Amino acid sequence: MKERNITVAAIQTAYGLDMDENIAKTEALVREAAERGAEVVLPSELFQGIYFCTRQDPKWFETAFSADDHPCVRKLRKLARKLEVVIPISFFEKDGPRYYNSVAIADADGEILGVYRKSHIPDGPGYQEKYYFRPGDTGFKTWNTKRGDIGVGICWDQWYPETARAMALAGAEVLFYPTAIGSEPYDTALDTHLQWQRAMQGHAVSNAIPIVAANRIGLEDNDGVQQQFYGHSFIADHRGELVESLGRDDEGVLVHTFDLALIESYRADWGFFRDRRTDLYAKSII
Repeated sequence: MKERNITVAAIQTAYGLDMDENIAKTEALVREAAERGAEVVLPSELFQGIYFCTRQDPKWFETAFSADDHPCVRKLRKLARKLEVVIPISFFEKDGPRYYNSVAIADADGEILGVYRKSHIPDGPGYQEKYYFRPGDTGFKTWNTKRGDIGVGICWDQWYPETARAMALAGAEVLFYPTAIGSEPYDTALDTHLQWQRAMQGHAVSNAIPIVAANRIGLEDNDGVQQQFYGHSFIADHRGELVESLGRDDEGVLVHTFDLALIESYRADWGFFRDRRTDLYAKSII
């Protein structure tokens, strides 16, 4: 069996209010990942600024742009072309009067293959996203990049097994989840990072597919509302094992290489997709 490798990376850092500074910090970490051999590099969710969804304030709508005009997309697509890497670029998207939490997929030649819009939108203390974002209308997508076939969900999507399964069924070879998650305002001592990791490790196991998750770190202040982000970005293999991980406060880059041909053989051997009972599911799922 001939090897067919893909080297993936996740970056983890803290972000502030200045978009240009955040882009520069992200670019530096993407460059580091590329120097270490990464072919697909994942920044965290909404790295353009602080995670503003901790409170409702209409001023943040001014930081949304179309995919063609967004500074994050414009800068990182150029970097993708220069470094010949794929970058799923998270950004606050404006489409006419509609606003989305989106990812633009920059291929290794800098071409934007398209946009995925976050499907599952949370609404709770510290994560008031329904005020800002419409539910995505793109459906779940798999992207045929120059470095491999990838699926990308966004944060809250990562808790739903249907998201991972849909992307795997569409041919994704690795799943990527940009994320912004941390403390809960009603209980600042609550740390859910293990549940967060385990949910995605379960997707890795049941779809026999590697998972890459990039979170942010640091204490952010949104006009008096504070949120501590807990990091713990990781890469899991097709068996759900954590093969690379960072801690709560670590800034840095995770890089790992997978043999896609070996994983494809493993997936077929386990028979998860052979034994699906699609004739029964529609009767059970509302």
